[in-house]
Amino acid sequence: MNKFNFYPFLLLLLVFTSCEKDIDIELKTTEEKIVVEGVIEQGIPPYVILTKTVGFFAPTDLQSYQNSFIKGAVVTVSDGITTVQLDEFIVDGFTVYSTLNPAIFGQVGRVYNLEIQAEGKILTSTTTIPTPIPMDNYWYKDQPGFSNFGYLWFNLNDPPGLGNAYRIFTQRKGKDARFIPAFGSVFDDKFFDGLDFDAFIFRGQEPNSTAPDDNNETSEYFQQGDTVIVKFCTIDLPHFNFWETFETAAFNDSNPFAAPTTIRTNIEGGGVGVWGGYGVTYDTLVLVD
Repeated sequence: MNKFNFYPFLLLLLVFTSCEKDIDIELKTTEEKIVVEGVIEQGIPPYVILTKTVGFFAPTDLQSYQNSFIKGAVVTVSDGITTVQLDEFIVDGFTVYSTLNPAIFGQVGRVYNLEIQAEGKILTSTTTIPTPIPMDNYWYKDQPGFSNFGYLWFNLNDPPGLGNAYRIFTQRKGKDARFIPAFGSVFDDKFFDGLDFDAFIFRGQEPNSTAPDDNNETSEYFQQGDTVIVKFCTIDLPHFNFWETFETAAFNDSNPFAAPTTIRTNIEGGGVGVWGGYGVTYDTLVLVD
């Protein structure tokens, strides 16, 4: 650093250090709420995960995360004929409410009511399992400029009648441990009601993934030769509204110029989150251009 650069730097340093002052900022606390993540789909039991909202500056270590799970809740699911109280399972420190009772396994076309008694509150919600609407066709294409990497495309014939909504998950055999929501996983038929149309799927990643293929210029693409299982789901509109606003908020979180998004919930009684039904179809594809 030459003398002409050094002296202005030193002057600024003296100004800022001489003006140093302790400032106390009082941060407002928000009401702690119960967060609900509940799912039911055809042929499998419902499951519900309950956690508590935490403050922005709260610890984020694994132990703190495990402590946010709510234990000892009374969780029931009813289809209008049968009501079943879910059992509490603790696996590796994580608490899940579910059941092995086949009487409440999901069935297409049924309405499912959820009630939760926990932390002195009673929360309720309702969802449906819509009739599955399968994709007409899938195919893979290399993205121009990226040999052997590209999008998975699909063709869908949306049934007439505004109000259909969808969610897409994918799992790459040998690479993904579970079904992962596509990036921008939900869409409705607001702009293509009753139409036959083509679109493509952005590959989703695990949150905070450190895998090399999730942290490079091809992270949003599939790789030619992958075997991919597509889980294509039909969902009702309240379920869609939650995930659409949730994903918008998650995207905007990294964009300082975006307007804040209010996440819409279908949980009544003061909780947040979602209780959602899925009408599911599965397809297994070997990706070849």
